[in-house]
Amino acid sequence: MYKAVRARMRALVWRVRTAQRDAGMVTSEYAMGIVAAVAFAVVLYKVVTSGEVSAELQAIVKRALDAGM
Repeated sequence: MYKAVRARMRALVWRVRTAQRDAGMVTSEYAMGIVAAVAFAVVLYKVVTSGEVSAELQAIVKRALDAGM
């Protein structure tokens, strides 16, 4: 019985130590994800607001509105 308790305690201590080491990684991963999402949004905004794409989107919306009448 003593060996089983000791083995379980070792496993528990190992899990606690592992969790403490990885505690800061979650924040940095979220930060990198936010930076990547913002960068993608900026690029997408620049593409959508460019002259050619903007004109094409307006033409699509106009055709869609005209088709309903």
